[in-house]
Amino acid sequence: MSDVTGNDAPDPRLSTAALHSASAGAPVPPRRVWSWAMWDWATQPFNSVILTFVFVSLFLVSDSFLPANIAALDASDPIKQKALAELTSGYGFVAFWAGIAILVLAPVLGQSADRAGRKKRWLLIATALLALTQFTLFLVQADPAYFWFGAITVAVGSVFSEIAGVNYNALLVTVSTPKTIGKVSGLGWGMGYIGGILALGIVVALNFARWFGMDTSDGMAYRLIAAGCAVWTVVFAIPLFVNVPETPPSLGPPRVGFFRSYVELVGDIARLYRDHRSTFWFLLASAVYRDGLAGVFAFGGVLAAVVYGFSANEVIMFGIAANIVAGIATIFAGRLDDRYGARSVIVTSLSILVAMAILVFALHDAGTLPFWIGGLVLSACVGPAQAATRSLLARVTPDGMQGEIFGLYATTGRVASFLAPGLWALFIAWFGATYWGILGITIVLLAGLILLLFVRLPRHVRIA
Repeated sequence: MSDVTGNDAPDPRLSTAALHSASAGAPVPPRRVWSWAMWDWATQPFNSVILTFVFVSLFLVSDSFLPANIAALDASDPIKQKALAELTSGYGFVAFWAGIAILVLAPVLGQSADRAGRKKRWLLIATALLALTQFTLFLVQADPAYFWFGAITVAVGSVFSEIAGVNYNALLVTVSTPKTIGKVSGLGWGMGYIGGILALGIVVALNFARWFGMDTSDGMAYRLIAAGCAVWTVVFAIPLFVNVPETPPSLGPPRVGFFRSYVELVGDIARLYRDHRSTFWFLLASAVYRDGLAGVFAFGGVLAAVVYGFSANEVIMFGIAANIVAGIATIFAGRLDDRYGARSVIVTSLSILVAMAILVFALHDAGTLPFWIGGLVLSACVGPAQAATRSLLARVTPDGMQGEIFGLYATTGRVASFLAPGLWALFIAWFGATYWGILGITIVLLAGLILLLFVRLPRHVRIA
């Protein structure tokens, strides 16, 4: 049999571990590796443009969705600040329910994909739905009546993004060998950041060109940006579906119904704790620090705009710089991962993150320079920690459980997803200033680091 690249395709009767082991002695075709990494490129604009730096932070929780009389007030007016806080908390509430949906769906869908050998099929469905939700954001007009529609649509998109990511991550073993898994994982994250850079750069260019005279009232600029992200996702996701082979079905238990899968899932978690305890504890530790990593990017734009007074274009420019630094650092760290081990990369990254976050907090009133320097250092550490976490999980995952474990990976991340935003909001409420939220995120990162230090990894992982 041959795949579409002309290379010999794996025998579908082989287990995933056999497929991975068989490739250990021969390099994976570069076309397959780059096609897999392009999916990160394809979907990154949803994260960087929609969720973090543009659509949500500059449009959805902005004056555009306040009543006209409140929007006209000065930015320092308590009434306006309270109204904006209500938008932010409303969006957070919807995001919370999106996290619950991922908590419920991700592991079962991953488990089903493992047993049926349909990771690519589920990835295709979820990617198509992600693109559709981005197209749907074009309908969100700059009017308070559209706020909940916009918030729900963005949150639904995040569900599809996470479900797609479960199966995308599980395909990592088909495009890498045990010796290159860190480098390939880092390449994927790096490609994602580079894609985010280009997408944000396009937004800045359009802003400087004043959208070539186009009427951008009623939020049209942001609506077109969302539609553009959708087209981007569709076009650049194609290589993966053409060039990356499907993993064969696992040789474990037969397929079961959807609801029965939850019963099976509880048994699998118990068995994971009993037979692969290091994987179990690593999932829990990573859930905590990954939430802190998510908080760094989720609230970075808010800090830039609210605490340091960045303009809209300055926020986007910072996002571009952050993605450049993160992308370069992630690709470089992938090589350190293969040489020194993923755990070393994660521990080092988290340690620097904690130290730099404390420094940024202490220098919050020293102008914009500390945020530029500290923010970029933080960005340089987030990507490597994320990529190394994915490669380490792939190394400690039992044979035939890749989809399920990466489903749990998405699930455990959402189980702890309240920590960073919760402590962020709590510290701000306690001390009455936004910059105090930095300490809330720092505590989550520190807690995750401490938990990771107590995780005992299998010997073959420690010496890899």
